[in-house]
Amino acid sequence: MNVSFNAFDFDKTIYKRDSTADFYFYTIARHPSALVELPATAWYFLLYKLGRRTKTQFKEVMYRFLRHTGGTEELAEKFWEEKQVGIKKWYLEMKRDDDLIISASPEFLLRPICKKLGVRLIASRVDPDTGKYEGLNCWGDEKVVRFKSDYPDCNIIEFYSDSYSDTPLAEIAERAFLVKGDRLSEFFKKR
Repeated sequence: MNVSFNAFDFDKTIYKRDSTADFYFYTIARHPSALVELPATAWYFLLYKLGRRTKTQFKEVMYRFLRHTGGTEELAEKFWEEKQVGIKKWYLEMKRDDDLIISASPEFLLRPICKKLGVRLIASRVDPDTGKYEGLNCWGDEKVVRFKSDYPDCNIIEFYSDSYSDTPLAEIAERAFLVKGDRLSEFFKKR
């Protein structure tokens, strides 16, 4: 059976900001001891920018702050109680129950908001206690790999993203839209 539905990136697409960055600062405000991880995070960010570390390696070090939360999944639930207002109005007006969110953000972080919205989720598998990745960062080509693995007999009718890093997923959709703030435009401009 061939099923079709809409798919959406999350950060800066249907959510106004970057949820991982927001969650980081939300956590630091409640667990200042997590700042002990900041020097290593800054160092690995520099190494990543210099091409000496992968994005996944950098993010694993950044996610070490999770070891200081005393319950990351519960904290993520509370985070979304406050931050749910950041979901964009245009998305809420068009949302369907069969929508799929596909994001590089951690699965544990987006699971609570996707449950509240009643939509499906594919995201980066990050251990909420250690910050270690289970597999690859769900970004770029990996989004297509994960989509085809989880939904092998499905098609994307419309895909929405704020970033050209999602071109691989946009290319397999029937239509794709670029999101800038609350403005939507064709992902691939006609020449």
